[in-house]
Amino acid sequence: MQVMKNTFVRSIVLILLVILGKGLTVQAAPPVKTASVEEIYKLVNKYRQGKGLGTLKLNDAINKEAARHSRNMATNRVPFGHEGFNDRFDRLARVIPNATSMAENVEYTTGDAEHVVDNWIHSPMHRKNMEGNYNLTGIGIAVGQGGQVYYTQIFIKN
Repeated sequence: MQVMKNTFVRSIVLILLVILGKGLTVQAAPPVKTASVEEIYKLVNKYRQGKGLGTLKLNDAINKEAARHSRNMATNRVPFGHEGFNDRFDRLARVIPNATSMAENVEYTTGDAEHVVDNWIHSPMHRKNMEGNYNLTGIGIAVGQGGQVYYTQIFIKN
C-alpha cells in the first residue's frame, strides 16, 4: 500500500511539474564575445606595419602579467585602469633583460578583436602606445561578471 501511495504522489508531482512548466522557457545568457590574444596581436602588428613600424614579438612573461592585470580588473581586485603599472614594470624588468620602458593599453567591452583594437586606434594615448618604440608585447584577457571582457596589452622596449 505504501509503495502505491509513493508512486501516486510522484506521479502527481510529475504531472504538476509538466503542467506548471508548460509555456515556460529558459533563455540562456548570450554568448560572450572574446577576442583571442592571437587576434589582437595580429591586428596590432598589422596596424604597426601600416605605419612603417616594426612588428612586436609576443612574450610569455608579458602575456602572464597582462592576464593577471585583466583578471584583477575582471574580479574587481583593482579598478579598471592602470593601477599597479609600476609594480608590473618592476616584475617584468626582473625577467626581461634590458627592459627600459613600458606602456599599457586596457579596455573592457563585449566586442570582438577588431572592436578592441579600433577603440585603441581612435584614442590618442592608446594609439601612441601602439605606435611607440617597443619591440615586445603581451596580451591578457579575462571575463568578468555580466559578460564584460577585460583586455590588457603591455608594450616593452628592451
